[in-house]
Amino acid sequence: MSFLEYRIKTAPTGLRKVLFINWPLVLLITAVASVGFLMLYSVAGGQIDRWAEPQMKRFAVGMVLMFIVAFTPIWLWRNLSVLAYLGAFALLIVVELVGRVGMGAQRWIELGPIVLQPSEMMKFTLVMMLAAYYDWLDPKKVSRPLWVLLPVVIIVAPVVLVLMQPNLGTSVMLLAAGAAVMFCAGVSWLYFAGVAGIVGGAIWGVFHFRGTPWQFLHDYQYKRIDTFLDPTADPLGAGYNIIQAQIALGSGGWGGKGFMQGTQSRLNFLPEKHTDFIFTTLAEEFGFIGAFSLLMLYAAIIAFCVISAMQNRDRYSQLLILGVAANLFFYIAVNLSMVMGMAPVVGVPLPLLSYGGSAMLVLLVGFGLVQSAHVHRPR
Repeated sequence: MSFLEYRIKTAPTGLRKVLFINWPLVLLITAVASVGFLMLYSVAGGQIDRWAEPQMKRFAVGMVLMFIVAFTPIWLWRNLSVLAYLGAFALLIVVELVGRVGMGAQRWIELGPIVLQPSEMMKFTLVMMLAAYYDWLDPKKVSRPLWVLLPVVIIVAPVVLVLMQPNLGTSVMLLAAGAAVMFCAGVSWLYFAGVAGIVGGAIWGVFHFRGTPWQFLHDYQYKRIDTFLDPTADPLGAGYNIIQAQIALGSGGWGGKGFMQGTQSRLNFLPEKHTDFIFTTLAEEFGFIGAFSLLMLYAAIIAFCVISAMQNRDRYSQLLILGVAANLFFYIAVNLSMVMGMAPVVGVPLPLLSYGGSAMLVLLVGFGLVQSAHVHRPR
């Protein structure tokens, strides 16, 4: 009996699928989202209908979508991978042509009452596409130059469109998630070492040739780098966000100031307190203990995803799960680096906590793919 026949005969069907849902993962996701609801209630000054209630409704819709995706056989998602990638790519082109402009960037498409951000969709359709590609490719060819070039093109093409919006944060995440899937697929580490060397050389060149006729960047771009390295150089301008975020992080101490007692958010010193900088609000109100507990919840979600991938014999499912886990990790890493002043402010929300529709719904659909791979693996 072939593996495909074995898979079809032994994968759960019908209502039995409910028993094979990764329920610990569902509980962890719900726990993190609940922390987000509390923080949105806090930063709104006790007004539940301002941010917390709409976020709860989005989460409920997202959970329904997650279970719909989870109960759909994984082979169907494999077959739709190319179509999903091309659809998201086409939407990125539409954004460039007729997208809505907001906060200096052209990232959204308005479809009546629905506002879509295709770059969020691309984060997971890219993973689907790469997983399908490596599932199709002979493992012996994974590190051959031609077969490495094709996934590089698959990754770089949407990255270029996202950079044109401009959206540096999502571009970095697409590159990182794509590289993670390639690494998990078995691409030789020498390729990654070569890219790291090129990036390192470029960074050296940026600083070495500053002030010469051959400098790589414009003067205003160098000023942004200076502000990132030393926010106090422009405390009321470009450095304001980071300075206020660091004050909130430091003032929380070990146990925090207490729920709804954060001065930085209550007095509106903290920028984007309900979106990108929500972690600093949590750290101020619940201190190191609360912030560390949240990070442990995130770590547990990633751990359950990795365990699920290791238990799966299907190559597509393995790479899909690891790709979704990598996306979540880079979401967290980029956001926390940003709010701690370790990276430039690039507008990446904290998953399941920050206020927003597209990011949460797409992330929950991504977890639905993880659940689909988990439910439909042969047993």
